[in-house]
Amino acid sequence: MVKWLCVAEKPSIAKSITQILSGGQFTTRDATRPRWIKNYSFSYRMGPGGGHTDFTVTAVAGHLTENDFEDQYRKWYSCDPSQLFDARVLTHVAQNPDHLGIEQNLKNEARKATHLMIWTDCDREGEFIGSVVAEVCRKVKPNIVVKRARFSAIIPAQINQAARNPVDLDQRQAWAVQARMELDLRVGAVFTRVQTLELQNRVNAVAEKVVSYGPCQFPTLGFVVDQYERMQAFVPEPFWYIHVGLVREGDTTSFSWRRGRLFDRDVAQAIFDVVEDDSEATVTRWETKPTQKWKPLPLTTVELQKSGSRLLRMTPKRILEIAETLYQRGILSYPRTETDQFDRDFNFHELIQKHTGDHAWGQFATNLLNNNGFERPRNGKKNDKAHPPIHPTAHVNNLAAEEKSVYDLIVRRFLACCSKNARGLQTTVEIVIAGESFSATGLVVRERNYLDVYPYDRWTGNHLPDFELGERFQPDELALREGTTTQPALLTEADLVSLMDKNGIGTDATIAEHIAKIIEREYVFKQREGGIEYLVPSTLGIGLVKAYDSVGLENSLTKPHLRRLTEQRLVQICEGVKTKNDVVQQTLDEYRDVLFRTRQQMAAFVAGKAAGAAEGQEGAVEEAVEQDEVDEAAGRARTTAMTTTRPAVEDEGAGV
Repeated sequence: MVKWLCVAEKPSIAKSITQILSGGQFTTRDATRPRWIKNYSFSYRMGPGGGHTDFTVTAVAGHLTENDFEDQYRKWYSCDPSQLFDARVLTHVAQNPDHLGIEQNLKNEARKATHLMIWTDCDREGEFIGSVVAEVCRKVKPNIVVKRARFSAIIPAQINQAARNPVDLDQRQAWAVQARMELDLRVGAVFTRVQTLELQNRVNAVAEKVVSYGPCQFPTLGFVVDQYERMQAFVPEPFWYIHVGLVREGDTTSFSWRRGRLFDRDVAQAIFDVVEDDSEATVTRWETKPTQKWKPLPLTTVELQKSGSRLLRMTPKRILEIAETLYQRGILSYPRTETDQFDRDFNFHELIQKHTGDHAWGQFATNLLNNNGFERPRNGKKNDKAHPPIHPTAHVNNLAAEEKSVYDLIVRRFLACCSKNARGLQTTVEIVIAGESFSATGLVVRERNYLDVYPYDRWTGNHLPDFELGERFQPDELALREGTTTQPALLTEADLVSLMDKNGIGTDATIAEHIAKIIEREYVFKQREGGIEYLVPSTLGIGLVKAYDSVGLENSLTKPHLRRLTEQRLVQICEGVKTKNDVVQQTLDEYRDVLFRTRQQMAAFVAGKAAGAAEGQEGAVEEAVEQDEVDEAAGRARTTAMTTTRPAVEDEGAGV
């Protein structure tokens, strides 16, 4: 008789799956340890024509295993740090009561099952966690049949579809995660030890501090420092431009100079003198044509972080935490996705119908369905072939505070995607004065469409009076005006998310963690100006970047190149183009070369660090937040922490 053991990634997901598949009819058993792990049992019909099958649903709590170096390499002074590139790495279930209890519960339940169905999140990390669960179960049931359920939202239709159509685990994705974990452990431990020990010996400010390194953390820090230095090096430069204004129909129309601006005052003055001497303007173009403001693309994880940070004034990390919580409650689709295009057979009308009764956007949703307001969402250029864009899966009206803000943004984005572009008429007038060209534009918004539900976008009309082709007139305002170039702004978290995404630092789901990490390490702090929070590097952060840059390496550890290559190779593992071992060895060879060259130039490195770490800045140096993180940075790195949600971090192998 077939008996299925279903294993979810989190206890909350296990409970939600159980309630859907069982129709609310199930029995509950506590695991021996930890008590918050539950085992749910019920009978389930696998298909319309099939009989009932015994199901047991349980859960892990994120990652079950951890990576460690062997004992002889764990102490800071046990070996030269470079030996950690080749030291043996051990992988085992984390040695604490909760981890061991979860492992034992899996074994106990696997003994009674014939089939195992993995219900972890459908991404790389989930595939790896699923492969670990399968390995644990096979220890007591070698012939257990392993399958995986694929779903993107915790709603009845998808959960039942996934249960009845399980597929094979994608081992390539699991190998990619294994490669990333090993690389982060080795590289993080090597460079944390090297830079800490060298700096402790030579720079008083860090004499008793751990200066952690992470292969994603440092390029992220590099972006912040680079922008800060551009701002600091900025010197305002004056420029001049010709202003033309015409008062007509009670308003002043300003015309823009085609040359824009000139940085040579004498040249600008000479041109203006000619224009002033022959100031009559002639209309050379008068044109009105349709224009539109494009509705937003479907929502990806990166775009959610950027938009949420900019519009809701929340950190990217917090936004993803809330989205994850709403997903677990069946309110949103899976919030970690790179896809910005919906499948051709996606049922938009069913989801829109759920929102027709909402007091804020119900009328808009009704118009989409009944008044020809619907238009299929635009297709972006990304498709991870795993999950659809982020969208609401249910209508709720009992949320508050931050949860409501994130939910509202996602719902409004979805409805806006299903609407039409805003449409209007744009009028352009061009004039010539003494051979110099000027222009002005006007806009009349005719159809707001998606703007009615998406207040985060602005598109306002501006009146332009009527002109006639060939018309001549004397400007009411004609002046040579002076301006100065504007200092570049510091990065916001939204800016940093964009830079990291563009340069391949981290993944859509881990970018927020890397930003939070450099703030937690006190390499960067936040500074509020005019209601906006900017990222400012600390003295320590600047010093570390300057130190590595002073070495003069083409592949500096504070630049994105090496990590971008790593991320690209992980994708190649998933695609079957490269093997895990090939990627690990190729990447480690590159970091070996960086370490060799850094040590050759260690005097320059320390001098660069000293230049950025003035006396009295010891407080800018972080001591790892928890002692176990210090141990991890020293080589006793754990790839995971036991939490009820999976840590979305790329650098956790070294705790940095």
